Amino acid sequence: MSISQLRTRTTLAVVLSCLPLASQADLYSLKIENDVISSGSDGHYTNGFELMRSIKPDADHWSRRFADAMPGWRADQVDNLAYRLGHQLYTPNDIERADLIEDDRPYAALLFAGVSIFSDDRHDGWRGTSGLHLDVGIVGPAAGGEKIQRRVHDVTDSDEPRGWDNQLRNEPFVNLAYQHRWWLQQRLAGLEVEYGPSAGFALGNLYTYGSAGFGLRVGQRLARSFSVPAVAPAQSGSLFFDQGGGFAWSLFADVEGRYMAQNMLLEGNTFKSSHSVDPNEWVGDAKAGIALTWNRWQLAFASVWRTREFRGQDKHDQFGSLTVSAWF
Repeated sequence: MSISQLRTRTTLAVVLSCLPLASQADLYSLKIENDVISSGSDGHYTNGFELMRSIKPDADHWSRRFADAMPGWRADQVDNLAYRLGHQLYTPNDIERADLIEDDRPYAALLFAGVSIFSDDRHDGWRGTSGLHLDVGIVGPAAGGEKIQRRVHDVTDSDEPRGWDNQLRNEPFVNLAYQHRWWLQQRLAGLEVEYGPSAGFALGNLYTYGSAGFGLRVGQRLARSFSVPAVAPAQSGSLFFDQGGGFAWSLFADVEGRYMAQNMLLEGNTFKSSHSVDPNEWVGDAKAGIALTWNRWQLAFASVWRTREFRGQDKHDQFGSLTVSAWF
């Protein structure tokens, strides 16, 4: 076994050990993000997947004690909790070139585990939702990005990726993030409507940013679900929904702007020499999609348009996100 294989398997074992054992009546979700889903291209944020287990914590759960210790939170505000395991791939647009493409983003793969705590405070005519996220993981060859992309492209008979020798080096990361949304609630032509602003931040050696946005949800039985699905670099929004109750649906749209103070995936490794590009400080996303809920199942799709993330980028990026959730 090579050193690279040993690192990859050791990292995966450590990450998997962070996931708690399953219990009864838990919500499981699989989210896939890929540029091919929405645009048919293969570059920049090329693929991501995330496995999530969501629970409604008991009264004596550690998350409630943790919330009591956090400023602005209380134990009874914790509505649901999600344990997450994910992997992401980033490449330049021309993956068939083996040489270093200096004016395009670096090759990078990251493997991470995370935990998220969510609250949903309901009031007369409006509600507020909050999410607190902690992620730990590794960027670099230990995340296994080259092997994963090569095998997928072999199976699909796609272009051979040749430039992974230029990827970011191994570096562990820790990231903390928070987001709050204010949802105003109305009815329009027999439909339920929620809309309002959001604000958040992230701190860590992977990402550091501040964000603000505005979201909209229109549909029927909106109270069965919590929020709008999140896409990278944001940590997952709450995918929690109430099982039972027949069919519910919603159309959603969201715009968000971020001031990016740090993005390792563009600026390169923190303490080692690596490929990097000059990032744009201001980045914006526009997202639109649909969520369908039937008893214990939910399917959500979103299409995302992202402004140029670095200087010299020739056009904006577009990718899709598909999430399947079910109670077991």
